[in-house]
Amino acid sequence: MDAAISSATPHVSASDRLEQTGLVAVLGFAAALQFSIAAAQSLLAIALVCWLALIVTRHERIAVPRFFWPLLVYAGVTLVSALLSSDPVTSLIGSKQLVLFLIVPLVYRFASGSRGQTLVTVIVSVGAASAAVGIVEYAMLGWNSLANRPKGTLGHYMTYSGLLMQVIGVALARVLFGDRDRLWALLVMPALTVAVVFSFGRSAAAGSCLAIATLLALKDLRLVAIVPIIGALFFLASPDAVSQRMKSAFDPNDPTRRDRVAMLRSGLHMIRDSPVVGVGPTMVPKVYDHYREPDAVEAMNPHLHNVPMQIAAERGLPALGIWLWFIGVLTWDLIRSFRTDRHRMLAATALAAVVSMLAAGFFEYNFGDSEFLMLFLLLITLPFAAARECPDHAHA
Repeated sequence: MDAAISSATPHVSASDRLEQTGLVAVLGFAAALQFSIAAAQSLLAIALVCWLALIVTRHERIAVPRFFWPLLVYAGVTLVSALLSSDPVTSLIGSKQLVLFLIVPLVYRFASGSRGQTLVTVIVSVGAASAAVGIVEYAMLGWNSLANRPKGTLGHYMTYSGLLMQVIGVALARVLFGDRDRLWALLVMPALTVAVVFSFGRSAAAGSCLAIATLLALKDLRLVAIVPIIGALFFLASPDAVSQRMKSAFDPNDPTRRDRVAMLRSGLHMIRDSPVVGVGPTMVPKVYDHYREPDAVEAMNPHLHNVPMQIAAERGLPALGIWLWFIGVLTWDLIRSFRTDRHRMLAATALAAVVSMLAAGFFEYNFGDSEFLMLFLLLITLPFAAARECPDHAHA
């Protein structure tokens, strides 16, 4: 009898368990990164172990989307810049974020087929919960000023608003192009948008608006006309502190705006002195005093609040050129995927992530924010992963 039961029970191999564990870890990683970077990185490590074990046990070939190759070259140029900086040890330690680029082959491996749709559901649902936390912080806990801004459960308000900005693109892409859970995504859109507004994040607000405009244009170019109307309504309905914050972006005397202009000039001086390899990763704070402009507001800044300028100043003009190559290849392939592939919703999601990252990145070094980068890499990989056959089927 025991033998009969045993024969009736499906056999689950060790590699199948690795497959299941890796997928669950990726799903958990997607959920955790909006609440705890420690939990997200722990789950990411588990998924990486499962992926490497599957490569060994199944003799799988490492597969990556095309945009990963310029990203890999960018990582190599970064390490060269670190080795040639005035403090190689500090620069190399500061370059540990490059490990996060492994998210691309990892998601490409585990998020194939319909799994990408499940990841989108997780991201939108957790984003809704994160937005609710921020709204409570603003409305009930008194986190309603520039000195005390909502940040959800994350360590910094800029990280919080940047993640919400990306989730807005995910939710709207599902509303416009999805074939399931569209109502749920539509219902959480107001909370996501209000949370971004309450965060006082001008760069996140700009990135969200451009992501929304991009998605509406992809659906029907005529829909772009409603974006200014929506923006005006939110502006009129916003509390005075929030509306004044948004208006300050156009005030030439605003101290944060003046400081950003001064930072850009400082970055140009750094590039002039070290055009090929830059001053070195994470070395901007160490050399900032030497390059600080006389009219700069802050005595020290951790970065230059501009993605292209930060990359060129830290790592040199060749690194910036390679990063632009990465963006170009990625954008071209996403547009082609949107036009020709059946996974249009995921391609639209990724395009919104690229647009919002670039828009906000002119005012903030979001590409250097670990939580932001993790969600960004996840989103841009999903459409390419979805086009692959599910590994379980392929293995069978």
